[in-house]
Amino acid sequence: MIRQKTILNAVSDSGVGLHKGQRVDITLKPAEENTGIIFRRVDLDPVVEFSMDPTSVGDTQMCTCLINAQGERLSTTEHLVAAVAGLGIDNLIVEVNAGEIPIMDGSSLPFVMMIKEAGICYQASPKQFIQVKKTIRVEDGDKWAELRPSKEGFKVDFTIDFEHPAIASTQQNYVVDITPNTFMKEIQSARTFGFMKDIEYLHANNLALGASMDNAVALDDFKVVNPHGLRVADEFVKHKILDAVGDLFMSGKSILGDFVAYKSGHGLNNKLLCELLSQADAWEIVTLDAPEEEIDGFTIPSLA
Repeated sequence: MIRQKTILNAVSDSGVGLHKGQRVDITLKPAEENTGIIFRRVDLDPVVEFSMDPTSVGDTQMCTCLINAQGERLSTTEHLVAAVAGLGIDNLIVEVNAGEIPIMDGSSLPFVMMIKEAGICYQASPKQFIQVKKTIRVEDGDKWAELRPSKEGFKVDFTIDFEHPAIASTQQNYVVDITPNTFMKEIQSARTFGFMKDIEYLHANNLALGASMDNAVALDDFKVVNPHGLRVADEFVKHKILDAVGDLFMSGKSILGDFVAYKSGHGLNNKLLCELLSQADAWEIVTLDAPEEEIDGFTIPSLA
């Protein structure tokens, strides 16, 4: 039986918020089995909690933003959620003292390192998966995304299509079976990217004040301008996969199925997950009677 997982110890770090450009402190804490992923804004009095739910995603401009019934917001959740999903964490408390998760280096790597520092442990209850039972497709112009039935785990086949010379010269399609080990080896370090002209416009309008070459791959009209260039040649498409892993975990449960996408982004990813869950015959909750995977670099004790 594959069991649920949480972290062993609380762990804290800090970074810059992408939108406000101010320091944000973040703490990850263990949670009891069947808790799910809970976010807390401890800068508010009383403290405000956000539960992960695809219908709570109220803004997908430049990030995945949770908005509760009172209108409180928590932005830039996707890179942390991707790390949590990629490592198979089911139960976690996330506390921040701002309205956004820190952008860190623009990838999931710092959050994976936090989880590694905290340690991972198995819990007694079985892990629940969303098994895709029929193909679901959403479109937006020439962009589209699908979830297809599969019993082989969670495979991503993602294609981007940018005419920018620095991106067009790289591999714009990537296929990967997402497991904790492939996520850490192939996806976790891929950074978000943006165009200098857009960043200059956003800064001039008091937006994206934390964006810099410390937390994004920056492009001018012709090339990558970061002094050290790309981390890997296919970093652009791999970051889009990283975003999708986070966006499709907004139900708090890992998906068993194939995700195939062309030019998809946060909004379309969320629309696809909402469409899947809205059709009762398209999915079911399952548990797996299968061996628990060893995760490279982790010793995973059991709390059961």
